[in-house]
Amino acid sequence: MNLDKYPKSIRKAVRYIKQDATKEQLEELKKLLDYAIEIRTMRL
Repeated sequence: MNLDKYPKSIRKAVRYIKQDATKEQLEELKKLLDYAIEIRTMRL
């Protein structure tokens, strides 16, 4: 996966998810991202 085409904030978030996030944080982040993606796709 090439992250170079994404904004720096996304690259940092992915690095955080891969390296530092706890299981609880991963579950919460997944819910937040799924919700944000769902809302965005509805508006397109």
